[in-house]
Amino acid sequence: MNRLRQSRQSMQAEPSPPFEEDYLDIDHWPHAWRVDSEDIALGKVMVDIFKVFLTHQLTLARSRKTLRVHRDNLRALGGQIIRLLHEKPSLRKLGVLRVLLEAIDDDGGPIVYPALTESEQRSFDSTCRLLQRFTLLG
Repeated sequence: MNRLRQSRQSMQAEPSPPFEEDYLDIDHWPHAWRVDSEDIALGKVMVDIFKVFLTHQLTLARSRKTLRVHRDNLRALGGQIIRLLHEKPSLRKLGVLRVLLEAIDDDGGPIVYPALTESEQRSFDSTCRLLQRFTLLG
C-alpha cells in the first residue's frame, strides 16, 4: 500500500508556473516567426515591445481569458510583421516599431494569413488598436 501511495505522488505533475510567468513567457516567439536568421533580431525587438504592453495589461485587472487573447493576438501580429518585412524588404530600414505602427491603423491590424474568422479578426484588430494607443501614449 505504501508503494502505491508513493508511486501516485511521484506521478503528480510539477506545479504549473504562476499565471503571470506563463503569460509573459514569449521569448521563444522570434524563432517561431523567423523565415531567415535576421528575423530573430527583429522578432526580439517586437517581443520587447510586446512584453511592456502585456505587463501593462496585467495591471489593468483584466480577466485571464482576455489577457490570453491579447497575448495570442500579439503572437499573430508578430508573424504578420515578419511576413510583411519579407514581402516589402524596404520596410526593414524603418525599424520594427515604425513598421508595427504603420501596419496598425484606426481599423486595426493587418489582415492575418491564414485568414481568421470575422470575430477573430475583430479581436485581433482590437488588440492591435490597444497596442497602438499604448505605444503612442506611453
